[in-house]
Amino acid sequence: MKLLAFGGSSSRHSINKQLATYAASLFNADETEILDLNDYELPLFSVDKEKLIGAPPIAKQFYEKIEWADVLVISVAEHNGGMTAAFKNIYDWASRQKKLVFNNTPLLLLSTSPGKRGGASSLEAAQISMKWYGGNIKATFSLPSFFENFDTESGKISNKEYDDALNEIIRNFDYEQKA
Repeated sequence: MKLLAFGGSSSRHSINKQLATYAASLFNADETEILDLNDYELPLFSVDKEKLIGAPPIAKQFYEKIEWADVLVISVAEHNGGMTAAFKNIYDWASRQKKLVFNNTPLLLLSTSPGKRGGASSLEAAQISMKWYGGNIKATFSLPSFFENFDTESGKISNKEYDDALNEIIRNFDYEQKA
């Protein structure tokens, strides 16, 4: 199995990237790649910019990474109740080149935040949006109060209840390896 994971944030110390990395480590993958959204920065999407610069190769590289994977692990960060501009922007650019940008690849959709809701609003927004663009969401998981429930030193969930819940989701995760 080839697994691709990333956090939907451009923060160098993204807690969502940390959660996605940890979740990815729980899968029995033959190959795992962790993306950094900072490698996929583009001007803010607009049809005017698209007419001016065309189809950016970086957007193609992004959806080609997704096409490579048998499983996606994406942890969406929350800014003002929605997905971050960094994630939404690369998603917008890539979807203009390939509408089903998430390629119907089995997806574990995560979120976390420092607050008690664990990025629940961005998780909900992503579920609504991604299904129209090939998001084959098999399971979701939200980790509330990141700094109380995640040990950044070891890179693992420290709260046994939440850790057990995530492990159970991954044990039962349904996917088919691509030929």
